[in-house]
Amino acid sequence: MEGTVFTASLEGIKHVKSENGVILTKPFVEVCKHILPVLDKFGTAMSLVKSDIGGNITVRNLAMDFLVEIFRNLLEHPGWSMSQVCTDSYSTTLKKWHGWLASSSFTVAMKLAPDRKKFVDVIGGSGDVSADMEKFCTTFARLLAENHKFLASVGLDDMKAS
Repeated sequence: MEGTVFTASLEGIKHVKSENGVILTKPFVEVCKHILPVLDKFGTAMSLVKSDIGGNITVRNLAMDFLVEIFRNLLEHPGWSMSQVCTDSYSTTLKKWHGWLASSSFTVAMKLAPDRKKFVDVIGGSGDVSADMEKFCTTFARLLAENHKFLASVGLDDMKAS
């Protein structure tokens, strides 16, 4: 892979806002779709997670918060296992939006997360994965915050899955 798993998303982020600073839907969704394949690097254990996140991209971006939180936790907690990284990320982002069944399924999936070093090596490709991960977290988190603010302003910030 040329660059890291973040390379295409970082390039796409440059085109998400219009000249007057408005988030453009199609480029924003494209950035989300570029980063979604990172879940494939977790193996089949995360297929439920990918399905949930992929379905939520077009509706709201809570599931993208989960991915950003995973990347933040990888950067900020070098001693944590991937299971700890994923569990904390899930607890702080998605859990409050899930009912018992979805939450239980995610809890099982988090326990099947791959080895941290292997995961980071796989997403690293030929680039500086830590630098790209930090840049992605910083720039994309701002877009997510702006999007959440918009969703709240139109009453779409309290959708809960069953």
